[in-house]
Amino acid sequence: MRAVLEARRKAAVVRVEELEAELERVRTDLANAEEVLRRRVIGLEQYLEALAEEGAPAVVAVGSSRKPVGPRRAVPHRENADGVEDLSVDYQALMAAALEAGEEGLGARRAAVVLGWDSASVSRVEGARARLKRLVERGWLVEEKPGRFMLPAPEQVPGAGAERPDGGS
Repeated sequence: MRAVLEARRKAAVVRVEELEAELERVRTDLANAEEVLRRRVIGLEQYLEALAEEGAPAVVAVGSSRKPVGPRRAVPHRENADGVEDLSVDYQALMAAALEAGEEGLGARRAAVVLGWDSASVSRVEGARARLKRLVERGWLVEEKPGRFMLPAPEQVPGAGAERPDGGS
């Protein structure tokens, strides 16, 4: 009886080792696929943004007649915008979350949650980080600490401080 139980234990150990090796292979494949997806999402966003900046509508070529994707995804430079309402809904949500985060700053994982994305997905978190970086490039946010995005101080905002809302100067 002992020999039978020992043989079963050894067989179970071998099976566990096989499954662990397969799991590691699947995790590696998943990580590689997520990285490819992240790069493609960022590339597509950059392509659409570049087209929107040129003022030309972008048409996604899929073989069907799709509606053109216009400048709705474009992020205007802060000095060229009237206010946050000039941003798309997603970017407005990021700005509100940055305001709420205050001096702690908004991280990419939290930004992914704000956008309604899966924060456990590396590609989604990186996509959110790309959007935050775009807001930094355009003057809407600052990244004083690596990975922490916050609203700029009033003296850092172009045109701010010139006139106060209370009528003073």
